[in-house]
Amino acid sequence: MLKPSLQLKLGQQLTMTPQLQQAIRLLQLPALELQAHIRELLESNVMLEPMEETEGTGTFEAVVTAAEQPKAPERSAETNVEVLDEGWSDHSVGPAETPWSGDDEERQQEYADASGQSLQEHLLWQLELASLAPRDLAIARAIVDAISDDGYVTESLAEVAQTLKPEIEASAEEIAQVLEGVQALDPPGVGARSVGECIELQLRQLDPATPGFATALEIARHHLELVAERELSLLRRELRASEEEIASALALVRSCHPRPGSTVSAGSAEYVVPDVFVRRTEHGWGVEINPATLPRVRLNQSYASLIGRNASHATMRAQLQEARWLLKSLEIRHETLMKVARSIVERQTAFLEHGEEHMRPMILKDIAEAVAMHESTISRVTSGKYMHTPRGVFELRYFFSSQVEGADGSGTSSTAIRAKIRKLVKDEDSEAPLSDGRIAELLSSEGIPVARRTVAKYREAMGIAASNERRRTGSKQM
Repeated sequence: MLKPSLQLKLGQQLTMTPQLQQAIRLLQLPALELQAHIRELLESNVMLEPMEETEGTGTFEAVVTAAEQPKAPERSAETNVEVLDEGWSDHSVGPAETPWSGDDEERQQEYADASGQSLQEHLLWQLELASLAPRDLAIARAIVDAISDDGYVTESLAEVAQTLKPEIEASAEEIAQVLEGVQALDPPGVGARSVGECIELQLRQLDPATPGFATALEIARHHLELVAERELSLLRRELRASEEEIASALALVRSCHPRPGSTVSAGSAEYVVPDVFVRRTEHGWGVEINPATLPRVRLNQSYASLIGRNASHATMRAQLQEARWLLKSLEIRHETLMKVARSIVERQTAFLEHGEEHMRPMILKDIAEAVAMHESTISRVTSGKYMHTPRGVFELRYFFSSQVEGADGSGTSSTAIRAKIRKLVKDEDSEAPLSDGRIAELLSSEGIPVARRTVAKYREAMGIAASNERRRTGSKQM
């Protein structure tokens, strides 16, 4: 018979406290989402308040001391990057360049692109000016509703007829007749039910006397697959046309837009807000946080000082604790982002100075060991964060790439290999383009042993056509 007993056992386990969960969540948020989250907290937590414009500058000086600072013995080959800043106080977060107030939304509205118009709105506006009969106008509206953003009718005529019931009973023939009127609207090619029909609609707006016009129509109706497969010899035999006539017809076909609806878009431009700036200084490379992305929030000391030990203040004390957790989490986020960005710049100085061909291979584990953090933390920090460099704006993940072992034991980044392939194709003779095997040989001569299939994989990923296709078209398609 079993008897109950007490036993002592030692063990370790990681508990995800609310503070840790919040810190992890804030660490992963991009700058714009973080600002929106802080705004929500400012409205719900009275212990938080926006900072005034006159309180602090929020600037961070960044100096790369490659020549002045001593190098650690274990990392003698690395460039030391030192970031000097004023630090974060116990009760506030570094402010941005402008005060965080309701005026921010007004500023965004000033720069918002309000001229956008959807394809459906553009078509309906033209229908209103077409003086159609009420019945035809209703059918045309139903057809417009069935047109995708690319400009194609995505539903059959029978399905369009079903959407009109029970108000209107229309046959497929009547809907097809109204569809012809919709296809005459701007942009050219809208309302088509296939790519061939879309191209044909655009071609019919040309003068029939245009060289290659009839052949182009025939290609659009029956031979687009041969054009896509670049079977030009078979295309000439099928059409029984001369090489000059085929060339003129193909020029007309390729001048048509396969997605006419995309020319009318309501989407406003989306801008990337960099989280980190990298600049060239007199000492080397400088790294600093973008002040505009720093949340301008602090602890409301007036309310915090009024809280006593009375039981009625339990809610206020809870909000005070949440506010302190938030500020601490924001401080951790700032420090972690700075450490990761500084470590990336240390390893990718050659890229900043000379370009993609000098990108060093780097994985999450390298940065995790440098900053003494877990790889999952580095993954969260680099997700959705951007770095502004003299060579452009890059996501932090861009600097991480796999390694290809060289003949001398050194490694080459896959990003650098892609850049070298792109350069070789750009400088090749258009009459004798380089094959994948030849590119692999040229890279091997530079000490980068890459297989032909690897070159083909990288080439296809960059959208570069094969050597035989580049010879036919004379285009590298990059």
